[in-house]
Amino acid sequence: MSRICQVTGKKAMVGNNVSHSKRRTKRKFYPNLFVKKYYLPEEERWISLKISASGIRLISKNGLTKVLKEAKEKGYILNY
Repeated sequence: MSRICQVTGKKAMVGNNVSHSKRRTKRKFYPNLFVKKYYLPEEERWISLKISASGIRLISKNGLTKVLKEAKEKGYILNY
């Protein structure tokens, strides 16, 4: 599975490594991802999400069902 957050849609960005002499070489900035299990009380089951740290904070703030609904509308998550 790719390194994409299933809630926020964050994925790797491209940038430069800059040396002391200002030479630039390409590099990637990866999101801070975790595999975390959440319990869905409506469906009485556990789901496993690959989620970024900001996605965890978003679930804590807004609630799991609301965040999953928004992620599904935006196309970040196909089925959960």
